[in-house]
This record gives sequence, C-alpha cells and structure tokens, in this order.
Amino acid sequence: MKPVAISSGRQVSPGGPVRVRFAEFTLDTERRELFRDGEVLHVSPKAFLLLEVLLERRPAAVPKAALKERLWPASYVSETSLASLVAELRSALGDDAREPRFIRTVHTYGYAFCGTAEAEAEPGPPVRSSEGRRVCRLVWRDREITLSEGENLLGRDRDAVVWIDSATVSRRHARIVVTDGEAVIEDLGSRNGTSVGEEKIQGAVRLVDGDRLRLGSATMTFRVFNPTETQSDLDHR
Repeated sequence: MKPVAISSGRQVSPGGPVRVRFAEFTLDTERRELFRDGEVLHVSPKAFLLLEVLLERRPAAVPKAALKERLWPASYVSETSLASLVAELRSALGDDAREPRFIRTVHTYGYAFCGTAEAEAEPGPPVRSSEGRRVCRLVWRDREITLSEGENLLGRDRDAVVWIDSATVSRRHARIVVTDGEAVIEDLGSRNGTSVGEEKIQGAVRLVDGDRLRLGSATMTFRVFNPTETQSDLDHR
C-alpha cells in the first residue's frame, strides 16, 4: 500500500489502526508499541499517547491545555507533569530540546512533532484473535477481577475497574493497560505509591503471571490465563 502523509489535525488513518514510521522509529497504534530499528522500545503508556497525539496533529503545534486534557482527562495536573512527560519521550527518542529532530517546543504555547513521518493503513504483525488471547486478572481478597483490553483504572474513583475502599489508596491510584494479553502497570502519582513485588515502581512496568501488587496497604495478585488453561492448571503452576 502506498504510504500516506499524516495531515494536520486529522487522525492518521480514519479506517483503523496504523503503523507510523519516522526516521529509525515505528509507532504501532494497534499493538500499542514503539519500535526502533525493529526492536521494541519501552516507554510509559502516557509517553506513547503523547507521541501518538503529536503525530496525529503534525505539523500543527498542540496547545498544552489540549495535551493535558487528552493525557489526563478530568484531572488537574501542572505544566511540570507535561514537561516531565515530554522529557521522558525525548530521552526515549534520543531527541535534543535545543536541536529537536522530532519534538519541538513552542514556547508559552505547547509542542509539535517536527520530523518527517508517514503512515500505512496496513496492520502490523498478526495478533491473536479474542478467542485465543490470554486473559489477565487480578485476585484481591475473595474477588477475581478480569481486566479488559485497554486501560483499567485502580483506585477509589467511581470509574475504577478495581475499586478499593481504603484511605491509603488514592482516587486514581494506578492503571493497568492490557494489550493483546500483555499487561503494563503505571502509578498515577498516588500518595502512597504502587509496588510490584518489593519494589515501588517508577514509570511503567510490565507484569508477569504471579506478580504481587501493593497499592497503599491493599495487596493483590496478577494472574494470566492462557486460552486452554483451567483454574486448576493455574492453581498448580
């Protein structure tokens, strides 16, 4: 398929997910992964979304207010949080704020993607169908909570997938993003932090079956069901 340029203020592909190529990087919006020379480059979910938004709006500059609304909907965050996220993305891309290849600062206004990019509406590597996809769950107390594809909020917010009624847990404490049966957890600036195992996390952390999670004083276990496994199989792992 002939590559198409990303136009200002429009989605790169009205028909569905795309792979966006710029320099040695590829952003795969279906797999929610960023590649450098074919190797996965790990970035936090918010850094991924920031890059996706800037690519969608290329070459237009995106106001800081619009970026904060897209990245932290219905939440107040300072400009420092946005600047830190931009710094994280620049570091991952090897970009220099003074001589940018990709992320340009528009002083007092916002940010813009300033590199050359092209998108293809063709899918990336094949993924498993929903029938063959692994199922991610959290085991907390006597509950077993299935996590959906995409973002799963954990905390005391009424929209939380895992609602935890504890004073040690923040309203929007953490989130788990599930993509094709793979899960990544990220703390959302909670007061008491999020731990995987014995370590308090900084940024996004990929989860594996059996990981023990702690949000404030609440503890839970991350489990993964393969399509052919039963609960008995999991219990005897």
